[in-house]
Amino acid sequence: MRGQFQRDRDRIVHCAAFRRLEYKTQVFINHEGDLYRTRLTHSLEVAQIARTAARALALNEDLTEAIALAHDLGHTPFGHAGQDALNQLMQPFGGFEHNLQSLRVVDALEEKYAEFDGLNLCFETREGILKHCRKDVAAGLGALGERFISGGQPSLEAQLTNLADEIAYNNHDIDDGLRAGLIFIEQLRPLPLFGEAYETVTGRYPGLGERRVVHEVIRRMIGRLVNDLVETSRARIAAAAPLDCDAVRAQREPLIAFSPAIRVANLALKRFLHAHLYRHERVRKLTDEAKRIVAELFVAYRTAPEQLPADTRDKLQRAVHETARARVVADYIAGMTDRYAYAEHARIHAAADV
Repeated sequence: MRGQFQRDRDRIVHCAAFRRLEYKTQVFINHEGDLYRTRLTHSLEVAQIARTAARALALNEDLTEAIALAHDLGHTPFGHAGQDALNQLMQPFGGFEHNLQSLRVVDALEEKYAEFDGLNLCFETREGILKHCRKDVAAGLGALGERFISGGQPSLEAQLTNLADEIAYNNHDIDDGLRAGLIFIEQLRPLPLFGEAYETVTGRYPGLGERRVVHEVIRRMIGRLVNDLVETSRARIAAAAPLDCDAVRAQREPLIAFSPAIRVANLALKRFLHAHLYRHERVRKLTDEAKRIVAELFVAYRTAPEQLPADTRDKLQRAVHETARARVVADYIAGMTDRYAYAEHARIHAAADV
């Protein structure tokens, strides 16, 4: 009844790592408010945008959706703050990167099936999950890592999902940042993508409430980006005329892309968010706290592994060298939700104070 990529998609939706995304930070820590995006809602928005564009370009919708839903499965608690903390702690043991961790989740860490570890996903789905990779790491991944060494491209569906991810997080981070009062409409109006949509909305609907204005602006921004992506990509595919998937992978540049003007406008949006939202004092304060919690958990588990659950302790005992043991601890922390990381940190410190 199901094709291979639909089966991949279904296995992703039913795995524990996907459910945990509900309580993992996008920008704002989960307990900051119920209306902000989480990694789960972000992944759903990416899947919606990617699947719409895939249909318009006559690509494989099931494969596109599977990649979109799985692309953040390896994200740590507390978003990029948690990733940065784990990466620093894991430097002596090969580092930590959430994108590679997503692949690790679907290849090895999910424990559901009798005949294999992980989810046993198709090559194309796994290829799409791995958006970037260091050459030294890629060398150990066989065919999956070849493009990072030779300079080739992934499938059209993987390329599309990568840009759908950008469209989703740029726009919903604006929405969440405005809702939180960390950025303001007047700051955004000079940006072409926002300013042009804002003028259209306020001109057509004078007196409209601010929340509705913001929603109308963002939906127009997403629409403009998706339409440009589809039109530009359709023309690039037609010009390259690849005969098959191997011909797509042999291209030196992606075939899925924005037009030059929209690429510049989208980059201006990203730079604004980095300067005014992600580095905002309130966000940085939470980021610093998150890094401290992750670092203290890592040290606590490495120092006193009896604090780990039994199945994780078993993995530690089977680990044959220090790098493998450190990776077991990193895997365990990376799988935590924000609230579980807080609870574990409080539990460990309470026990230490007794």
